Amino acid sequence: MPLLTEQYSNTLTELLFEKTDEFVGVYDLVNKRFVRVNQAGVRMLGFPSEAALLNDPVRSRSVRYPPLNDESLGSLIARIIATGTHQEQTEVRRQDGQTFWGQLTTTAFSVHDSSYALIRLVDQVRLHQAERDLEHSVRRNEAIFSSATIGIVVCDRAGQIVSANRLAHQLFGYADNGLMSQTIEQLVPTGVSHYHKKLRHSFNENPQVRAMGQNRDLQAQRADGSVFPIEISLSYFQLDEELFVVAYIIDITFKKESERQLLAHKDHIEQLNSALEQKVADRTHALMNTLEQLEQSKDELARALAAEQELGELKSRFVSMASHEFRTPLTAVLTSATLIEKYPGGDQQDKRQKHIDRIRSSVKNLNDILEEFLSLGKLEAGKLVAQPVRVQLNQFIAETVADMRLMLKPGQTIETHLNGPDSAWLDPSMLQKTLINLLSNAIKYSEPGSAIKVVVSVVRQQLILSVADQGMGISKDDQRHLFERFFRAKNATNVNGTGLGLHIVGRYVDLMGGTVSLTSELNEGTTVTITLPYENHTVN
Repeated sequence: MPLLTEQYSNTLTELLFEKTDEFVGVYDLVNKRFVRVNQAGVRMLGFPSEAALLNDPVRSRSVRYPPLNDESLGSLIARIIATGTHQEQTEVRRQDGQTFWGQLTTTAFSVHDSSYALIRLVDQVRLHQAERDLEHSVRRNEAIFSSATIGIVVCDRAGQIVSANRLAHQLFGYADNGLMSQTIEQLVPTGVSHYHKKLRHSFNENPQVRAMGQNRDLQAQRADGSVFPIEISLSYFQLDEELFVVAYIIDITFKKESERQLLAHKDHIEQLNSALEQKVADRTHALMNTLEQLEQSKDELARALAAEQELGELKSRFVSMASHEFRTPLTAVLTSATLIEKYPGGDQQDKRQKHIDRIRSSVKNLNDILEEFLSLGKLEAGKLVAQPVRVQLNQFIAETVADMRLMLKPGQTIETHLNGPDSAWLDPSMLQKTLINLLSNAIKYSEPGSAIKVVVSVVRQQLILSVADQGMGISKDDQRHLFERFFRAKNATNVNGTGLGLHIVGRYVDLMGGTVSLTSELNEGTTVTITLPYENHTVN
């Protein structure tokens, strides 16, 4: 051991033993035993310490299961010394009796005329699982890109299209992969293609995530030369110092036609009103009743027009929100999937894992957004009805809070004060989704290290559930709109969200026969309080 202590400096120990999550050991080929094993190797074989492994009469001599006999071991050592290296797949047994298959690589070396070997063992199960997870993640995200309900086109700095999804090919009338041989200017009407080049150069100099063509109509050109109206949002990412621009394209042909019809309808109504007013002026007092009826019709038409305008605004807000919320995780997925290809080596798993985790997080974000859309669709369709059953309330809330702890930011805590009844008649699904939504908002809009409080109590035969945070708070002007669809507070625009969470909470609470209220101060926090009836319910 003094010889090894002298030869293996701190730098070499750091590189070979402490900077890898694989088994690495030094084996004395003369005495046929390990003289050093790194901490990752100790954990892989299930020993409490390196000393315990080196003192084990079996494991200190071989990691194979079962170990080689003396004759076979001697023959193998002679081959390693003669050839300098040896590699094989072998079964390995942990201290707790579990076995796994590993890739064993042995490299011989000499120190002061003594023969040693550096032995490296890679757990094949982990490698294969990581490869499968990566393949599944790539397939899922390719499916999301290909099945997106908006056209997506990616081009490089020179305007050459490098990627486009299926809907983009359909919108522009190209066969599969036909857009890959085109430039972005070929999708612009011929008369403005030169102007578009200047705009592209300007964007390259100062790339920003933004909508394109503010306050003016945009058109695109199909493969057959025909044009159609569009809305475009731009994003970008950089890969190996190369700029790539992402265009999210929506065909608004039907929207424009609807607007045209709406304006024509409005003009027609105004003409009718003018004619009616003239007739009313010419008629006697005997026709006043008829005039009142016509005025009622006018009001009804105005309300219908206002309703259509509100619907148009909701659609625009939805498209803008969905474009933004899908664009960010999709860009992260595309960037991470590309970067993973840059780390093919077995010793680069930590770098690959960082991007795999980023892909998983982005996919989960997309799944949460879709879940909110599905919940809203069911609520709007009136398909949900509260179905109360007897719930062990304190246990139910404690388990839900425990599940949410995985989402906490560093240093965040959730404190619970459960003073409610042991059981209550409530809809468990609606209550759980409501509580998860409130806790998610509290975590999302609060800083690391802050505390979140969940309080349950009973006041006058009413169950009171409140969730309080110490987050950014909400202004008084925004509070009156918080339960509207797709509304986002002004100070929350830089935080991911759909603006549906509190709207869905309000609908669930209403279906359970309760009420919801909110108090908040900017930079001090927010408290959401839900009041629910919980007694005198029966299964029938």
